[in-house]
Amino acid sequence: METLNAYLRKPLFVFVALFFVIAIPLFTLPINLFPGEIVFKSGLMTVPEQAPLSLAYFIGLGYNEADMVHIESFRLLPQSYFLAFFFLFGFPGLAAYRVHLANEKRRRMN
Repeated sequence: METLNAYLRKPLFVFVALFFVIAIPLFTLPINLFPGEIVFKSGLMTVPEQAPLSLAYFIGLGYNEADMVHIESFRLLPQSYFLAFFFLFGFPGLAAYRVHLANEKRRRMN
């Protein structure tokens, strides 16, 4: 238990651990959190449609080839990039900063 507490007092460890704890589900599970656009193509007509997308779709997980029959492409909207950046780097960064501040306070008290 002391070893775990020692690791949890290191901001870099907290950042990397939380990054992977958040990234693994976002990139492996079909969690449709991110605003995106799907372009459907039927004959000569293409129709873009707004829909929530998962990051798993971009690495080939979470959908079947049969589901992609009339879909020409899909992409994230600009606010989705911000949201993904915030989830992947913002939360772990805030937690690591909090650990850093707690360490500084602990050093000042001694």
